[in-house]
Amino acid sequence: MRIASLLVRLRWPIVVFWIAAAAVCATLLPAIKDADSGALGALVPRNAQAVKTEVTSKTKFGFPLLSRTLIVERNPHGLSAARQLAVFRRAAALTRHEVRGYGQIAAALPVTNAIGAAPFVRERSTTTITYLFFAPDVSVDTRAHLAERFVKYHVPPEAGTTVGVTGQAVAAGRQRALVKNRLPIIELATVLLVGLAVGFRFRAPGPPLVTLMAVAIAYLIASHLVALVGRQAGFAVPQEVEPVIVVLLFGVVTDYSIFYLSRFGSLLGAGGERLAAARTTTAQMSPIILVAGITVIAGTASLLAAQLEFLRVFGPGLAASVLVGVLVATTFVPACLAILGRRLFWPRRPGEGRATVLSDSPGPAPPGPPPRRSRAVRLACERPRWAVTGCLVVLALGASGLTTLKLANPIVRGLPRGSEPRHTYAVAARGFAPGMLSPTVVVVSGRGIVRRRAALARLGRALERQPGVALAVGPRLNPVPGVRFGATLSRDGNAARYFVVLRDDPVGARAIAAVRGIERRLPGLLDTAGLSGAQASLAGDTALSAETIDKTLGDLARIAPLALLAILLVLSLYLRAVVAPLYLVGVSVLGFAASLGVSAYVFGEMTYYVPFTVAVLLVALGSDYNVFLVGRVWQEARRRPLEEAIPVTATRATRAITLAGLVLASSFALMAIVPIRAFREIAFVMTFGLLLDTLLLRTVLVPALMVLVGRRSGWPGSALRRSTDHVHAERSPA
Repeated sequence: MRIASLLVRLRWPIVVFWIAAAAVCATLLPAIKDADSGALGALVPRNAQAVKTEVTSKTKFGFPLLSRTLIVERNPHGLSAARQLAVFRRAAALTRHEVRGYGQIAAALPVTNAIGAAPFVRERSTTTITYLFFAPDVSVDTRAHLAERFVKYHVPPEAGTTVGVTGQAVAAGRQRALVKNRLPIIELATVLLVGLAVGFRFRAPGPPLVTLMAVAIAYLIASHLVALVGRQAGFAVPQEVEPVIVVLLFGVVTDYSIFYLSRFGSLLGAGGERLAAARTTTAQMSPIILVAGITVIAGTASLLAAQLEFLRVFGPGLAASVLVGVLVATTFVPACLAILGRRLFWPRRPGEGRATVLSDSPGPAPPGPPPRRSRAVRLACERPRWAVTGCLVVLALGASGLTTLKLANPIVRGLPRGSEPRHTYAVAARGFAPGMLSPTVVVVSGRGIVRRRAALARLGRALERQPGVALAVGPRLNPVPGVRFGATLSRDGNAARYFVVLRDDPVGARAIAAVRGIERRLPGLLDTAGLSGAQASLAGDTALSAETIDKTLGDLARIAPLALLAILLVLSLYLRAVVAPLYLVGVSVLGFAASLGVSAYVFGEMTYYVPFTVAVLLVALGSDYNVFLVGRVWQEARRRPLEEAIPVTATRATRAITLAGLVLASSFALMAIVPIRAFREIAFVMTFGLLLDTLLLRTVLVPALMVLVGRRSGWPGSALRRSTDHVHAERSPA
């Protein structure tokens, strides 16, 4: 109560401080876009073997075979011989640096489907692909710009011929541009959503204005602080993080503001004086909101233990944002309540049309009929076994979709259908096997291995027979027979490489599974080919995606227990119990599993980092609502028997939780405004998961579990037992 009194006393300095802090951060600190150095889906594991193999391939052979910037020309009726010859001439001119203004293009390699057999080529003389190679210091955006400019000024248009630029690097740059362009729309839509939801709830303009001011202050400070830390620490801060920060901060700060506003309005409606009501509201709600925020912070901060850099940035960035949001909500909002008082709810009278949420009197609850319960709460409290059984069946049905979940890294296919990189990608895949758009390179190393040409040829034939492979070009087809080095034989004579084209989308789930199979069987293939003692490794986007997904799953197996333990510890310390936190965290995990399972049925194949991201957010935010619901039950149990406190609190608290959950779910749904597959996957899983959590888990399952477990929920603490015994003693006749 002392801290609450201090906050109320310092209400004006607190408001001035936060406004000034937001202005300073927005003016002096960098924005996330200024600290960005990579796309979220393009960040890869540190020391990735696929990257090492790619570097080795380029070093040993003198030039790379992998390009992530491609120029495609296609005419479904056929490209003329003159048109195809022009493609080769332009590529040669680029390689010899004869085209002014394109010196940053190190080389160009053209390929046509005029030669080759199925399944490598799907059509004849309809498609050409020109791979562009750049120096390592050329940025992704510059590569795309040079390719697009070359097409515009040096590739003449022709009726019926499609010419475009595609590739993983081009798609990564296009993703960032889409995020940058759609972020203002997300911000505006979220502001309107919060304003309408809070305004409708309180039927007054004051509450949404205070809420939006708190959100704006938290967002300006958090987004610039995350960018500053990223710049100082020297790691990439993906611009794709910003929409998640926006919707999370808007939702979380709105939730906490709703809890404060509801309590404050109830106290004023019961006749409370402005400053006294502000002190009481702050004293009652701040501990719950602080603990709720700490659970979210603990869950997201656990990603610091991840091996993947984007997770190491993503998690702490969210944790820091929520921390700022909690600090703003627990200081700025109470200060505004103390300043505005009843004027905040003008033109309505505070508490009009609404029952008081919870009484503040320290003694037992006054006698009288309990508040009218909702059907869900009545079912949970009167038939808890049936309620728990029904909820578990629903969750199990949803979670069954996990058996169908496949992970991929669809950077190009994740773009909107009308975008040039995706359209060009699809066009090229009609003329060639899709793997031609991002081939896999197999590097075989061993002393004097280039002299073992027969064995290398046998290995090449074995690679071409592997499931999912359309073509494998190796030493057997070396362009200069008899020469000790070339496209497939290293200069030092100790390495050979193979250019492997997959039948399917190279970063799709089937191609990734095919590469995993090749990698697993490679030692046996080497032995069978007569290359015992040689070492083999893979490079390319497919191999890199497979390695990234494996590292992500490894991070999940390691971090999930850490995050759950952190959340469990926070809940246990706050409730002074172990039993209740155990089933509360378990409910959150089941809710996530069901949400992801349903999403697997909807999408089938999902972007590899989406399940990890939503797992942390859903479990942490579910625990956030746990704190509010169970914390209020614990408080009410001091005034009435637990069997009465549960339905009374569940009825009243779930109203605020339902509104808060709907606002947060709607905020995440707005992420679908960004027309990128990964964002729409996150939007769907988070929206479905939060609605499931709000309308079923916290409304039915948690109250039913509390009724079934009873006072044992407080074990090993004695708070529930003492409070219930005390209430019974005070109610018993003298």
